Amino acid sequence: MTRSLEQKPAADPAPAGNVESLLGTNGVIHHIGFAVASISAAAEEFSLCMSARWDGRIFHDPLQRVRVAFFTPADLGNPVFELVEPAGETSPVSRFLAKRAGLHHVCYEVDNLETALGAALAAGWVVVSDPKPAVAFAGRRIAWVCSKHFLLIEFLERRTIRA
Repeated sequence: MTRSLEQKPAADPAPAGNVESLLGTNGVIHHIGFAVASISAAAEEFSLCMSARWDGRIFHDPLQRVRVAFFTPADLGNPVFELVEPAGETSPVSRFLAKRAGLHHVCYEVDNLETALGAALAAGWVVVSDPKPAVAFAGRRIAWVCSKHFLLIEFLERRTIRA
C-alpha cells in the first residue's frame, strides 16, 4: 500500500536583511567543514561520498590546534569540503568530537573580517576565536563565531590585491 506524504506549509523564510547585514553583499561560501578523528582514515570514503578529489595534502595549524585537508568537488559549482582533525587533546575539535562527528562549520569568505565580526556581535552571536592567520590559507586571517542556535561559522578574510 502506498501512502502519500502530507505537505506541510513551508516555514517563513528569514528576512533577507538579516543575511545581508551579517555577510554584507559579498560573503560567499568558501567551504564546509567536517570534524573527523583522523583525516587519513576518513579521506577515501569521504571522497567517494562527496564526489570530491583530495590531493593528499594535510595542513597543520598550531594556532588553531588542528590539521585540515581540502577536497575539491567534481562539480565545481559545489563548495569545497574540509576535513578537520584535532592536533592534540587541547584542540577545540577534540571537545567537539567527544560529543559527535560530522558537520562542524560553514566558512564564508568576506571582504572585511572586522565588519563581519561586528555584524555577528550585533546579531547577538558570540565571537569564539578572534582573527588569526591561518596556515591553510597562506596567512589570510580567519575568525570564528557561534550563532544563538550553536551554528559555528568561520569567516575567512578575502585576499586583497594591492596595486
